[in-house]
Amino acid sequence: MTGTTTKPERRKRGFERTSKLLGARIRKAGESRGFAVSRIITHWDEIAGEATAQICRPIEVSYGRGGFGATLTVLTTGANAPMLEMQKEQLREKVNAVYGYAAISRIRLTQTAPSGFSEGQAQFQPRKNAGDTPAPDPEVKRRAEETARDIQDDKLRAALEALATNIYTRNASKS
Repeated sequence: MTGTTTKPERRKRGFERTSKLLGARIRKAGESRGFAVSRIITHWDEIAGEATAQICRPIEVSYGRGGFGATLTVLTTGANAPMLEMQKEQLREKVNAVYGYAAISRIRLTQTAPSGFSEGQAQFQPRKNAGDTPAPDPEVKRRAEETARDIQDDKLRAALEALATNIYTRNASKS
């Protein structure tokens, strides 16, 4: 007999965990239901609230062995961990409210410095409020008003003044 018969390849490690085999499919199903990890990261201030967002940040979403519900890992410093520990349930409810279903079943806290263990990592800085920007130079403000003075509509004039102020401020800082 010269025909080649192939035996099905046998796994060398024995049994595989179901969670390992289904992990990618569960993640894909979660994303199709609107659960995207990037939304948690990009909208963390709105989801967690300003005070909570200043003391922690999300770093990982992982799926458990059962595949039902995910675990959100949140990074915080050791000093803020007890305070955050008491707020875990409310935080979980806020995250799940964004998705409309129980996407996160558990929150796990990781305590470390905001820069991590290795040197040279970027510090975590919450985004600045709009009120933190300094007032424009009076000369720039006058030029912006002069640019938009012929506009009759008040709202349009205000918008054009703001645009002109931004442009004049940017051009002044470049030169």
